[in-house]
Amino acid sequence: MNNDALLTIQSLRTCFQTPAGIARAVDGVSLNVHEGQVLGIVGESGCGKSVLSLSILRLLPMPPAFFDGGAIVFRGRNLLDLSLEELRSIRGNEISMIFQEPMTALNPVFTVGDQLAEVYRVHRGLSRKEAWRRAIGMLERVGVPAPESRVREYPFQLSGGMRQRVMIAMALACRPKLLIADEPTTALDVTIQAQILDLMEKLKEEMGTAIILISHDLGVIAEMAQEVAVMYTGRVVERADTLELFDHPLHPYTRGLMQAIPSPDMSMADGELYEIPGVVPSLTDLPRGCSFHPRCAIAGEICRSRAPDLMEVRPGHWAACWMIDGGAHA
Repeated sequence: MNNDALLTIQSLRTCFQTPAGIARAVDGVSLNVHEGQVLGIVGESGCGKSVLSLSILRLLPMPPAFFDGGAIVFRGRNLLDLSLEELRSIRGNEISMIFQEPMTALNPVFTVGDQLAEVYRVHRGLSRKEAWRRAIGMLERVGVPAPESRVREYPFQLSGGMRQRVMIAMALACRPKLLIADEPTTALDVTIQAQILDLMEKLKEEMGTAIILISHDLGVIAEMAQEVAVMYTGRVVERADTLELFDHPLHPYTRGLMQAIPSPDMSMADGELYEIPGVVPSLTDLPRGCSFHPRCAIAGEICRSRAPDLMEVRPGHWAACWMIDGGAHA
């Protein structure tokens, strides 16, 4: 456990009871997040990224979800040991979250002003009038035009970019120590996406907020994150500083993700974009050994029989693969 870290996730296991058996959506994940740091988490859909983020704030329905070991230590307190009342004082106050789809995260029957003002009333104990004033000020800060009129509008009256700005305003209202952003630019056009990323970077610099940025878009991660963790079937299979990871990807899965990035130099003559063969396996029916081996072009016999541990292959660069350096780690 890293005592200097703002957040330490240690050997976390988050499972779901399903008709097909136990699904380990997060399987032994260990990560550290430091103050002011942006940690990027990448991987295909179904790799456990969103479940990990929801686990931190214990927002999963229990049952069918349950924790099967590990710890989530935030500022010296294990969040898994806290009562729901203690957890409510942290949610939205010290740890905030931007959800993947703002249209479903915002309540459609309340104005955005009512929803934003509630954050101040619950966590800061402000009067209705003062909370409303703060809500207008926060909308202005995140770049919402004409905030005095926007606060009286309902979510369906706003564009996707504006709704996402409202979500960011709600998440940052109490100046949290940690912001979890789960696919914050999904379904936004590239211009709005760039504005949202610039806004998050600016607010991080102003407030010193640490960010866990979850995305399948490696371009977004390369622009924002200082460190990257790559997840596959609930496990971290590679972790390193961003420049190190992009310059020297070690795990075959990470290399496949990199290879699938479209290049500006590509032309129609180059043919189809590269894609990793196969699909992410079912979490209730994982293959024996390394869970990536059915999709891996360099898998050896050991890959089919034993799951590799996350090892420090280079200074500060961790990977879980037997075949790195031609199988030297097998």
